[in-house]
Amino acid sequence: MPAPDVSPIRIESADDERVADFVGLRDRTGASRKAASDFFVAESELVVRRLFTSPFKVRSVLVSPARHEAMKDVIAALRVPVYLAEQEVMRSIAGYDVHRGVLASARRGPNRTLPDLAVRATRLLVLEGVNDAENLGAVARSARALGFHGLVLDPACADPYSRRAIRVSMGEVLHLPVVRCTKWPDPLDYLNRVGFETWGLTPADEAVSLYEMGMPTKLALVAGAEGRGLTQAARARTQVEVRIPMHFAVDSLNIGHALAIAMAATSPPVGGC
Repeated sequence: MPAPDVSPIRIESADDERVADFVGLRDRTGASRKAASDFFVAESELVVRRLFTSPFKVRSVLVSPARHEAMKDVIAALRVPVYLAEQEVMRSIAGYDVHRGVLASARRGPNRTLPDLAVRATRLLVLEGVNDAENLGAVARSARALGFHGLVLDPACADPYSRRAIRVSMGEVLHLPVVRCTKWPDPLDYLNRVGFETWGLTPADEAVSLYEMGMPTKLALVAGAEGRGLTQAARARTQVEVRIPMHFAVDSLNIGHALAIAMAATSPPVGGC
């Protein structure tokens, strides 16, 4: 059987149905968001290259002529439709200026299960109510860099595969196993049962200093949304409440910064499991 033709296809209009995956990315709401629920879109050359090395199956690529020239070898190897459009046409399709000239869509795949993730991990990050996609992306990037093996999200957390979350994570969220829980906070009970120490992060004075804790074999760091923090139901299911000591009466940190500090303090050795 002959190899499929992977020559780039010129796109001249946003009305071309072949690029429907990329239409109106800025404001996907209602029906358009529902239609996109089985796939996601990544943007920029660096992030899209990370997508290409991830477990996710790429559906198609939309690229400017200049970016295609820079990426043509790796794009051709994918054997997926490649659409070529000038910057002005890309802007018309996406609904914003695609400055870096690269978009790719990929299938989401099935949701992972917590037991499957927990049996393979020694460091997990558990988030409750973190509904800002950029915060979620920043946290995912830090989790990868600092040796955490997976991300567990409650039902209210932002979509980890939204365009903004993927972009801010620099594509690292695509290499981080993610579990989206349908019930909450029952997963914390499960982690306690299977041998994880569950530490709830809080700025409360009565919490134990993070730096006074040891280095557990299996750890799940649990954090809530900025401002509200963890709910009482989640706090009741964590084994220890820990805080990051702060100077000059500063009462809190951005969740991305706080979790980066906490993960760095509890990170396994580089090269370890």
